Amino acid sequence: MDELLREMIAWLGFLSRGPVLTQLLAVPALWLLPGALARWGWLRGPLRRRPWQRGLALLAMASLALALHAGGQPSALLAILAGLLAGWQALALVPQLLAPHVEAHAVQVLTTRLLRPLFLVVALLLLVRLLDNPAVLGLIPLGTWVGSAMTLGSLLGALLLLYVLIMGMEPPTAAVAWLAQRFLGISDGSRRAMAVILHYAVVGLGLLWILDRLGVNRTALVAVAGGLSVGVGFGIKEVVSNFISGLWLLIEGSVRPGDVLIVDGEACQVRRLGPRAAILWRDRDNAELLIPNQTFFTNATVTYTHTDSLRRCQVTVGAAFRHPPAKVISLLERTAASVEGVLPAPPARAFLLSYGDSAIQYAVRFWIASALDNTSTSSAVQQAIWQSFGDNGIEIPYPHQVEISQRGQEPPGSAPGR
Repeated sequence: MDELLREMIAWLGFLSRGPVLTQLLAVPALWLLPGALARWGWLRGPLRRRPWQRGLALLAMASLALALHAGGQPSALLAILAGLLAGWQALALVPQLLAPHVEAHAVQVLTTRLLRPLFLVVALLLLVRLLDNPAVLGLIPLGTWVGSAMTLGSLLGALLLLYVLIMGMEPPTAAVAWLAQRFLGISDGSRRAMAVILHYAVVGLGLLWILDRLGVNRTALVAVAGGLSVGVGFGIKEVVSNFISGLWLLIEGSVRPGDVLIVDGEACQVRRLGPRAAILWRDRDNAELLIPNQTFFTNATVTYTHTDSLRRCQVTVGAAFRHPPAKVISLLERTAASVEGVLPAPPARAFLLSYGDSAIQYAVRFWIASALDNTSTSSAVQQAIWQSFGDNGIEIPYPHQVEISQRGQEPPGSAPGR
């Protein structure tokens, strides 16, 4: 560790040199200059747009690097920084190129969790090469960890590989699950569950391989794991419980990504099962709910997609006593069947529920393909019933209240009698 600190102090001495400082200061100055010129009104037309300003700044950096090189001045740092800035801007085009072919969530994971961090690692290595030899730096000893001599290179390599396994294996495992769905004919929910299980399995096997490559003493590792288990029992038992619950849900298949659950009376779709919580999407307000995984084991959960995605809905309505019930029931069934979104099979059925004070109460029950469409389809059925009742002369009565004052008493607020 002391050797690493000495190397870093030497880097500070190199960066304090005049030619190096000139290149370092030229990068932010040239990057901000086009924006300042646009605000002052010196740039017009397309050059006032930010993409053109960034391109102009990169062109100015490249021109300055060439001019310094032609004059025999150091320019490697400026050229590398300009190239890194150009590559960072090019990464912004990746989501636009992949959007028509890949899901939005997968594109976000690929760019923000894998491509950009890996780009930063490559940028750091390029900058370190200007200051020192990365191979020599990797040999700096960091001491003995868990019975194994650790160097800076082995530690950073293990961390980088572990990060790539955790963040970068989601697209490949999703592709394997998609192939399994094509050949085995499994459902979408089973495909998503298979992708998550494969991801966890690859990360677990990769972690064991990394520890073996580092030469970690297995006996010492077991001792450390035993000590950590005590802390887990007292400190993070809820986290471990949620993780085990999530794995069990995926293996059992009782709750899978894509299922529709009823949470607080609202239909929500399971987007993904994470290591700690399940992410549910609520269509009503486009909100995402985080439900701890162990909740599905401790509380009763209503699902409409465990065996199939059909849902039966019901709409109630009142009709006047003078209309024959058989006529109203037949009209309700025909009206519900004509609404878009109502399934023809099972057919819509109407029933007489009760005799109320001012109307006969009826209910029409129908089936829809997805529980998420319950509110919109039920609203369309009620509008169709209103229109159909009006066209066929069916009255929807409402209760009347008549207030009768007692004899000898004046209603409140009336003038006194003569």
